[in-house]
Amino acid sequence: MVIALPEIDQPVRLRFEHPLSDEELIRFCAENDPLRIERDKNGDLIVMTPTVFEGGGIEGDVFGELRTWALQDGRGKAYGPNTGVTLPDGSMRAADASWVSWKQINALTEKQRQTFAHICPEFVIEVRSKTDRIAPLQQKMRDWITNGAELGWLVDPVRRMVEVYRPGRGTEVVDSSFVKGDGPVAGFVLELGKVWG
Repeated sequence: MVIALPEIDQPVRLRFEHPLSDEELIRFCAENDPLRIERDKNGDLIVMTPTVFEGGGIEGDVFGELRTWALQDGRGKAYGPNTGVTLPDGSMRAADASWVSWKQINALTEKQRQTFAHICPEFVIEVRSKTDRIAPLQQKMRDWITNGAELGWLVDPVRRMVEVYRPGRGTEVVDSSFVKGDGPVAGFVLELGKVWG
């Protein structure tokens, strides 16, 4: 099924009588490329337009920094914004950048790697674009943590700050020139001056 979105700058939710299976969702995403599609824990699809030029550049910079660090660090792998994973609550989400340990990756079978793998990245980054409302992104960050992420950053170029999420702790706001990783990504430092441009 191919869908057409109206001229909007906010995600559209689609509800089906019966939630799509992983295989049906993969096919649906392929038929509606280049839309960005996720599934919430209720089975509703969240359909978003591609990221605009400036926001895409920021996402690319953030992912690039994480990927460069992950290659040097060697404990896991960085994934970009088109990598969907199925979380324990049944949702399928794709972070703007994420990091998964080799331990989790190596536990997946070859067949599981060809689907929206049933794992939660240990570290996720979401990047706010100028058209994103902050509250849904903050809820998405809490959902990542609830589903098993050990650390999450909401990078907000609009407010020039980063919100840091961890299990069992309140949100920390970082508004300095850099943000430091800890836990699963100890040693990773994101220079915010490069992100803000």
